Amino acid sequence: MPVAKIDPSFVRNATCPEGKTKIDWYSDTLQGFILEVRPNGKTYYLRYRDRYGRLKQHRIGSAADVSFEKAQKAAIQLKAKITLGEDPAKDKKHLKQIPTLEELIRDRYLPHIQTAKRRPDFDEGIIRLHLLPKFGRHRLAEIDAESIQAWHRHKSASGLSPAYCNAMVGVLRRIFNLAKRWGVPGAEVNPTANVALLEVDNIKEVYLTAEQTERLITAVNNSSNTQLRYIVPLLLLTGARKRELLDAKWEDIDQDRREWRIPMSKSGKPRKVPLSKMAIEVFETVPRFPDCPYVVPNPSTLQPFKSIWGSWTSARTQAGMPGLRLHDLRHSFASALVNAGRSIYEVQKLLGHSKVTTTERYAHLANQTLLDATDAAAQVTGITVSGH
Repeated sequence: MPVAKIDPSFVRNATCPEGKTKIDWYSDTLQGFILEVRPNGKTYYLRYRDRYGRLKQHRIGSAADVSFEKAQKAAIQLKAKITLGEDPAKDKKHLKQIPTLEELIRDRYLPHIQTAKRRPDFDEGIIRLHLLPKFGRHRLAEIDAESIQAWHRHKSASGLSPAYCNAMVGVLRRIFNLAKRWGVPGAEVNPTANVALLEVDNIKEVYLTAEQTERLITAVNNSSNTQLRYIVPLLLLTGARKRELLDAKWEDIDQDRREWRIPMSKSGKPRKVPLSKMAIEVFETVPRFPDCPYVVPNPSTLQPFKSIWGSWTSARTQAGMPGLRLHDLRHSFASALVNAGRSIYEVQKLLGHSKVTTTERYAHLANQTLLDATDAAAQVTGITVSGH
């Protein structure tokens, strides 16, 4: 049983004797701490006896992946647990019963949201692009609040919006909540519970001026995505949400009654959108594809666009408004309504808000309209104020 002073230098220089498959070096200071050296690599172990006196060995990790300091610290922590009556071998067996996040998502979460959520594609995108690359191979019990918080900060620093970064944590939170409800091993505690979310300024809205709208329309008319020239004006003229329009079918557009029935809105209920004469004119110019029920499908697939981000980004950049969001077109529709003297309750109805409190964010626009009205009235009174 070769004994040595195992330290970073020893680990770095240790070699397997020629002709042998391996050699185990025992620490001269930390009982049971072993460095196994093979021709193809080195591994840290802790050898111990369980509460029944049986000799066991626990693998700590490869020296290529785990530093000497971390391996030594892990060995000390394991020895403390053994002293208290715990058995790392049983813990390891239990850990193997805990699924990885990728296994849980593949086997349980994705099948669940296919029927439980109206639009599972948002969760699927976050899972594919962000959750699986970072945590997919980790077992549930190995994912902790500290690593989630660090990942959350990193994503924010990479340029993603605070709202989207928070949404990523939200998807992970739902996965763990469901896993706990299903009794999945390793999900007894939700590690997202103590993750601090980023502050989101949801009050900031953009309202297009007539000149900006003209520039935007020129840009979308020049877009390589030929459907964008219809999508953008219709969003501006109806205040519809992007997904509502991209999924719209001709059977729901009643041009004679000037009405668009949206079968399923964000509130989970159908709603009807009155259509202006100008909106009807745009609908009349939209090309129709044989045997295709959708209003503005992807011409290549004749299915709804999954995303128009690329062509939209090119158009808004060409229009000189690179920060403009598609959702801002909905805000501009609301702004036009308020500035036309329509009440907040009418705006609520046309936007499809279930609560008037959601619409009240536009109340300041109504106040400005009233101020403009009082200024206009003052101009025609003929009163002049002297002494100023």
